[in-house]
Amino acid sequence: MSCRRLKGDMRPEGQIREHYAVEVALADQLRASSKEARLSGNLYTILYDELYRRVPHHQQLTRKASAAGTAKALEWQYGMVARFLCPHTRFLEVGPGDCALSLKVAPMVEQVYAVDISAIITSHASVPGNFKLVLSDGCDIPLSENSVDVAYSNQLMEHLHPDDAREQLQNIFQTLKPGGRYICVTPNKVNGPWDISFCCDQEARGFHLKEYSMRELMQLFRAVGFQTLSAYAGARGYYMRFPLFLIIGLENVLSLLPFRIRSGIGRSLFFRSIMGIRLVGVK
Repeated sequence: MSCRRLKGDMRPEGQIREHYAVEVALADQLRASSKEARLSGNLYTILYDELYRRVPHHQQLTRKASAAGTAKALEWQYGMVARFLCPHTRFLEVGPGDCALSLKVAPMVEQVYAVDISAIITSHASVPGNFKLVLSDGCDIPLSENSVDVAYSNQLMEHLHPDDAREQLQNIFQTLKPGGRYICVTPNKVNGPWDISFCCDQEARGFHLKEYSMRELMQLFRAVGFQTLSAYAGARGYYMRFPLFLIIGLENVLSLLPFRIRSGIGRSLFFRSIMGIRLVGVK
């Protein structure tokens, strides 16, 4: 039986199945690992490096070769965060990758912190004076309490072990000033899975260690102290506030459908624009 494909994945089926087998095996190691191994032992970094070494055709690697695609994705992210920025903003990005968004934001704000597990910023020879790269063990946020106005992460929460995700969220909450906002962008498990698992499974088994529904993520945000929550819907850089109860209602309805029907409907552009999680918590 042929495997399902994530949108845009044009690789031969053999490569997709190879990728699936390698990633699921490595992800199982992460799920079963101790916190000490994941954080102090740098297991996240070790296993991701192993994945990219063994799967050189991984989309994350080939996508970097497309400058136009990278620039488009950057503009879409900026379209989400720009509404929350002003010249006095102290901005934090968690899991910034190549730091392209943080560097784009820097001229518009007072200070930018990019928190990552690696000290390597690819393709940037210099950075502005108000930009600071802060090293993390993958869970901690080594900044002063009440020091950040806006925090942001994109496609990060689902890659964390659930135990680490809650702790990191608590750490982000502590760094925010009263009234500060955390913008969390992550795929919705109801119309997932969104990692390589989609080719063979009905739930995430790869390096999306846990995908969340909007309801689950809201509960997690409230558990660490966020009281005011809002959601945004849209696509391609254009977003607007959208009622949380409608998103949860859609989740409830789709969850009742068989997987193939749920997936076919839920992965349409219309439903992705609503159900892709863009949750904003206010401290």
